[in-house]
Amino acid sequence: MTADYHQNEFSQFWIRNGILFFEYKPDVSIDLAAARLIVADRIRFQNNSYYPVLCDIRGIAFIDKGGRDYLAQSGSVMTKAVALLYSGPVSLTLSTFYLEVNKHRVPSAIFTDTGGALGFLGGYV
Repeated sequence: MTADYHQNEFSQFWIRNGILFFEYKPDVSIDLAAARLIVADRIRFQNNSYYPVLCDIRGIAFIDKGGRDYLAQSGSVMTKAVALLYSGPVSLTLSTFYLEVNKHRVPSAIFTDTGGALGFLGGYV
């Protein structure tokens, strides 16, 4: 794992201008084991620092209940704010579920464009 970029079989992430960019790989399927690995890798990558996170979930093709629940409950650990970038029904459903479960934990919003997401996160850098 390098200081500025990391990837695993499900996702890749990097830090730029004080924002952690997190992107799921195309057509990925997530179960509970994958969700745990993804969150653990991100937290380790952050090295005890909190960041606003742009989370691009457009690559998720399928997520099971265990994975969805885990990400909704633990996906915002060590974040200042979360902007979810979505397109399509799977990522919209996941985004909506995440927002419902995480009310009042960290500021969070869903977007269809990167510019809007970055604008939202800019106040948390």
